[in-house]
Amino acid sequence: MSATPIRVSFEFFPPKPEAQDSFWATIAKLETVNPSFVSVTYGAGGTTRDRTLDTVRRIVTETSLSPAAHLTCVNASRAETLEIAETYAQAGVTQIVALRGDAPKGEAKFTAHPEGFASSVELISALADTGKFTLRVGAYPEKHPEASSLAADIDWLKAKLDAGATSAITQFFFEAETFFRFRDAATRAGITAPIIPGILPIENWAGARRFAEACGTSIPQVVSDAFEHATRDGNTDLLATALATELCDDLIEGGVDHLHFYTLNRPELTRDVCHALGVSPKVRLQNVA
Repeated sequence: MSATPIRVSFEFFPPKPEAQDSFWATIAKLETVNPSFVSVTYGAGGTTRDRTLDTVRRIVTETSLSPAAHLTCVNASRAETLEIAETYAQAGVTQIVALRGDAPKGEAKFTAHPEGFASSVELISALADTGKFTLRVGAYPEKHPEASSLAADIDWLKAKLDAGATSAITQFFFEAETFFRFRDAATRAGITAPIIPGILPIENWAGARRFAEACGTSIPQVVSDAFEHATRDGNTDLLATALATELCDDLIEGGVDHLHFYTLNRPELTRDVCHALGVSPKVRLQNVA
């Protein structure tokens, strides 16, 4: 493993009212790992808009974490979207993950609002013009389902970075070589900004498989077979931890120094992987009266 200190970051989704207690317990468990930032998602069509804002506000005021709020182009005018960004800024949020966003439930594909941003590049450019945010974007190490080719995907990533973003976070993948091929292609295209690999510790194999199929992530047969067997045996946690740790080790050996974990608001596997990588919780010292 590389001697370079490994940075980590985590993605959460804003909790529903009935899940608030468990969510903040999750935050407390992962806060001790001292992540570089934590991202908070923004539901398709802006469905979690208020919950996302409430969550990042509370992270700013009640924790030591630096939140990166997601923001999309879906179902909002330019003015409304920039107003949301300004609300983030007023809440103390200095980082945004700027995305086009998925189509709202029941719609087959993204359709721009008549008065809204037509693409993530337009959104990024407008946010960059405010000068208030560090902007991160999404990247697909395997072809986006709507892209004509992987080369077109990389051209689009470069356009987003040229518009004002400073780093990218990838969709999850199962093999380190998938990321390395993408990173090399990005470098050949003139991209110099950091590309952070996204890691999904698998809590539920059926759900992860559906997610992979929806976003174009290929599943190696050996991984599929291993999880099918582990699921039948009723014990997938050890397998999930081992595979995620091995993937991270391979990435680190290949020069990666920052890993972004999709936690699905369940901290145990992510925490176990971080511990296996040597990213241990920091002890908090309390003043003694």
